[in-house]
Order: sequence, then C-alpha cells, then structure tokens
Amino acid sequence: MKEYDVLAYGAAGDGRTDDAAAIQAAIDACAAEGGGRVVLQSGRTFFSSALRMRAQVELHLQKGSVLKATDDLNGYIRPNLQINDPKTALIGNPVTGKPSFVFLYGYEAHGCTIGGEGTIDANGHAFLRRKDRYYVTGDFYPRPTVIYLEKSDHITCRDFTVRDAPFWTLHPAGCDDVLIDRIRILNDLDVANSDGIDPDHCSNVRILGCHITCADDCICLKASKGNSEYGPCENIVISGCTLVSTSAAIKIGTEGVGDFRNVIVSDCVISRSNRGLSVQIRDGGSVENVSFSNIIIETRRFCDDWWGTAEPIVLTSFDRDENTRSGSIRNVRFFNVTAKGENGVLVWGADPDRISDLLFERCSITLEKRSKWPDGRYDLRPGIGRAVEAHPNAGFFLRSASGITLSHCRVRFGAGSESYRHAIDAEDVAGLTLHDFSGFAATPAFDALRFEKTTVTQTD
Repeated sequence: MKEYDVLAYGAAGDGRTDDAAAIQAAIDACAAEGGGRVVLQSGRTFFSSALRMRAQVELHLQKGSVLKATDDLNGYIRPNLQINDPKTALIGNPVTGKPSFVFLYGYEAHGCTIGGEGTIDANGHAFLRRKDRYYVTGDFYPRPTVIYLEKSDHITCRDFTVRDAPFWTLHPAGCDDVLIDRIRILNDLDVANSDGIDPDHCSNVRILGCHITCADDCICLKASKGNSEYGPCENIVISGCTLVSTSAAIKIGTEGVGDFRNVIVSDCVISRSNRGLSVQIRDGGSVENVSFSNIIIETRRFCDDWWGTAEPIVLTSFDRDENTRSGSIRNVRFFNVTAKGENGVLVWGADPDRISDLLFERCSITLEKRSKWPDGRYDLRPGIGRAVEAHPNAGFFLRSASGITLSHCRVRFGAGSESYRHAIDAEDVAGLTLHDFSGFAATPAFDALRFEKTTVTQTD
C-alpha cells in the first residue's frame, strides 16, 4: 500500500500549528492517485481544524500519535447550518438535522478507513460548561461531532482511541457495510450527549471488541429525522464489547423515524451504567427481530439529569408528541442475561399492541441497593406526559404488552430497600407465560407475583 507522510506535505506535528492544510493535501493526493494510507507519525501531536475523508483513503494514526481537534468553531465543517432552531428542536429529540459541526467528515467516501493505534483528542472541554457537580453541558446545541461519515459504503474504523468528545463521537449515517473493530472511546461520564457509536439509517454494521466509556449511550442505533432519506437501520452485529454509560450501554432509539430490524447483540459486559439494554421507541419507526445473548449487566443510579433509573433492560413505546404515534416492538429475545443492580426489567407500551412477542430465557435478575439516589422509580422519558414515575421496583415490571414468555428466569433481592416488592409485577399484559420461573417477594409482606388484568399461563 502506498503511504503518504503528512510531514512531507508540510505538517509540523508540534501540537500548536494548525496542520489541517497539510494533512488534507496528503489525503487529497492519496485519493487522486487511487487510494492508500495517509500516515500521522508516532510521537507527534497534530493540532488540526476539520478534515474531509476521501474514498479509498486510510487516515492512519501510528501508535503514539495524537490528532487534536481545534477549539475554534470556525475550523469545523458545517453539514447543517441550523443551530438551536426552535422549528426543529422537538421535545426529547433535539438531533433533528445532520450534525452542525464535524471534525472528521466524509460524504460518499466509499472504502475509507480510520485506523492505527493512535489517539484522536476531540478537545471537548473547549465547548463545555459545568451545570452542577454531576452534569456538564454547553452553551449551544448540538456541539461538534467527532467523526461523521455519510452515504459512505464499505468503511472501516479500527484500533484507534478517541477521548474527550463534546458530542456524539462516531456517527455513520446512511452507510452500508460498516466495520467498527477494537476501538476505544474514553469520554467523561458527566458530559451530556457524548455518545460513543451511533449508526444512523445504516445497514450491515459490525461493532466488535470495542471498549466505550461515555455519558449518554455507548452504542445507540438511530433512524434520525435528519437522515430520513436513507433506509432502515438493519443487519447489525454487536459483539465482544465492554461498556460503561451514564445512560444506556446499548440502545435502539430514541430517534426512530425509520425501522430497526435484524439486530444481534452478544458476549458483552456492561458495568457501572444507568441502564443496560434499552429499546426506546417514540417515533413512527418499529423494531423487530432482535436478539440479546450472553450479556452481563451491572447498573447503578445516577442523578435525574440522565435518562434511566438503573434498569438493566428497558423496552418502551410511547408517543413522542400529539402528532406522532410510536411504532411497535416485536420479536425481541433475551438469552442468558445476568443482571445485578438497583432496578429490574421494565416493559411498558402505550397500549398492549405496541410491544409483543418477547422472550426472556435463562435471565437472572438481582436487585440490590447501592447508590445514594432514591429508588422506587422508573424513567419513562421522553413522551407525552412521561416522566420519572414513582413505582415499587420489581424484578420484572410489565405494563401494557402482549405475548411475553419468561423461561428459566430467576429474580433475587439483595441489600434491601422498602421500594423492592415483587419478583413480577404485571398489569394489562395479554398472554404472560411462565416456565420454570423462580422468584420471591422482597419481604414477607408482599407476594412474589402480582398480576392485574393479566392472563397468565404457568408451567413447570
């Protein structure tokens, strides 16, 4: 593979000089000659304004190199000129357009790669201010996205580290054949919206062997309004990842004007997160054919600035606003999931038809109080009239759904709380099947199983 040395194109690599023109010249020359590798050398920091990725070009960060983003907003690429536009700032869905500022940007950059064992320093704290001791945000929204690749097929992100993102870190949109392999994303746990990986209207995506620490969601499948010209988010494999999140470690939604289907998540470890696995449908898109297997989840409560109340698994479908009917969630499977934390599984639909055909098989749920934050709550945000609501916590808290099977599942209660009550608390569930279910009440004052307006079949 032909290599292009950015130093030969005039880059200083001294951490002070803006090397964007030199790096871009190397990228463009590489693309003009049919592709190859643009190399950022070890032991140097390349301070840079935004860069445009090109087809068949690998931007290669050697181990020990740093690509540091500028702190000047004028140095970012602007795919979307609407910032804080009240016409597009929908409640609970502020990401309604394409990213407003981008550091590494590619459009129709087919076959491009970002690789190497170096580091991208996103310089996020240049755009942030502290709200309180638990929460950092910014004066404008949305803040810079680190990597945005749009309508680019056969793309690869491999081996590098990203740190200190001010907003979403890696956002492929409208892309087919996406490989994200063994990258690290190390964002602070108090920086709002610093999502890790957000495949948006993408197909045939593999996210493998990554470690992600971030506030908001580590891995979140999207079907955003801003990229609605593209197809569904489908044929997704997520495997072998270790995740820590102040919101959800792995989520489908909340932005979902398109459909999500054919998703496999396996062999992941989630720790110290406000939520584990979340399917949140608020727009017209639907979810079907999803499998979660061989996953260990540890949750803990954070303050109410963050979505979630330590639920290890969440499936909800609520209308976002008066003009939107949320889509359906169906045929979702959970196999061999072990969860320990301050809350239990939450399933809640706007009506029983929105969520159907769920299987929980060999799932072990342990509730144990750990944090100083109040329990006895479930987070139903966003949606019409939805908030953090007070309810006693259960191993499985089921509302307005149909066709749910719990097979070989266990619920246990650890260090106590007065808000812990039932192994199963079900209302308005059409067709709940229990096969070899084991669970006890948190205290003798309560029944292990609470059913209201629910049809139940129990087998040994």
